[in-house]
Amino acid sequence: MDIDAYLARIGLRERPSATLAGLKTVHRAHLLAIPYEDIDVQLGRPVTIERPAIFEKIVNRKRGGWCYEMNGLLGWALSELGFNVTRATGAVMREMFGDESNANHLVLRVELPEGIYLADVGFGDGPRDPVKVAAGAFRSGGFDFSLRRVDDSWWRLHSHPFGAAPSFDFNLAPASEAALAVRCDQLQTDPQSHFRLNLFCFRHTEKGVTSLRGRVLRKITTRGVKERLIENADDLVSVLKTELLIDVPEAATLWPKIAARHEEIMAQKVAS
Repeated sequence: MDIDAYLARIGLRERPSATLAGLKTVHRAHLLAIPYEDIDVQLGRPVTIERPAIFEKIVNRKRGGWCYEMNGLLGWALSELGFNVTRATGAVMREMFGDESNANHLVLRVELPEGIYLADVGFGDGPRDPVKVAAGAFRSGGFDFSLRRVDDSWWRLHSHPFGAAPSFDFNLAPASEAALAVRCDQLQTDPQSHFRLNLFCFRHTEKGVTSLRGRVLRKITTRGVKERLIENADDLVSVLKTELLIDVPEAATLWPKIAARHEEIMAQKVAS
C-alpha cells in the first residue's frame, strides 16, 4: 500500500500536512475523485473491511466503494499522513431502527488541536468536509446539515433535505472490528439487505451530488433536483462511466434486476 499512489488517485501531488487544512484537503479530494458504490454487492462479489483489498480495488483498479471501503481507505491514508485517527461506529437510521443499526456504517474520529472532527466519505451524499463534533447547524458543499448529541455515547448527524438517508448516528469510541466485519458480511449476504436489493451510487461534483439509485439518476444542486430514469442496460453502463466515474461493463447484467426492483417499488407506492 502506497500513500503516494492514493494521493495521486485523488488528484493530490503533494502530501498534505497533518493539520485541519490538510484534513479538509484530503477529505474533499477523496470525495471529488472516488464515487460511493455497491456494484460488487449487486454482482455477488465479496467485499471486505481489510485495507489491502480495499486499496487494490479503489486505488489500483480505480473503483469506488461503500462505507467500509471508502472510510477504511481514508482512515489508513490519514494515519499514514500523521493524523490521530480512530475507526468509530456509525449507525444509519438508528433514530428509526434503534441499536439493530449499529455498525452498519463506519466513520472516522480525527483529533486535532482545534478539536475532534468527524471524517466521513462513506455516507454517499453526506458532508463534503470533515465536521467538528459540536452541536449545531452547519453548511458543507452548499447544503445544510446539523449535528446534535443523542446521549452520553451517541451523536446524530441530520442530512440535507435532498439526502438519500435523513440521518445517521455515531459513537466516537473505538469501533469493534469484529462487529464491523460481521455487519459488512451481513449487509452483502442477507437477501433483505438494502444493498442486496438496490443499486446505490453517489459522486460528489463541484456543483453538487450525482446519484444513481436503481433506475433513478438524480443531479442534486443547491437549486434543487433533476432526475430521469435509466432506459436500458447500455444506458446504465454509459451513465455509470460518464456520470459516476465507474467503468464496470458487466453491470449491464444487473439491468433486469434493477428494472424489476423499480417496478416493485413503484407498485408499493401506489398500494400505499
